[in-house]
Amino acid sequence: MAVNVKALALTLGLLWGGGMFVLGIAAALTGWGAGLVDPLASLYIGFDATLTGSLIGAAWGLVDGAIFGGLIAWLYNVFDARL
Repeated sequence: MAVNVKALALTLGLLWGGGMFVLGIAAALTGWGAGLVDPLASLYIGFDATLTGSLIGAAWGLVDGAIFGGLIAWLYNVFDARL
């Protein structure tokens, strides 16, 4: 059974982007997850524990999650067809 590449890409993009947004807001308001913001900020330019930084991180997460979600679904479909 094949996996819908667009659906998995969109789903993982939304989940990762939403997670980045929640992490940035939580770090800004409560300090929770602040230790994780710094390493992620070195990967995602503009990500920070602020509202603007959280929105930038959400955009990066959406793109990054969609790319990897599409790649995972495509690889699954390639290897599933061969088995």
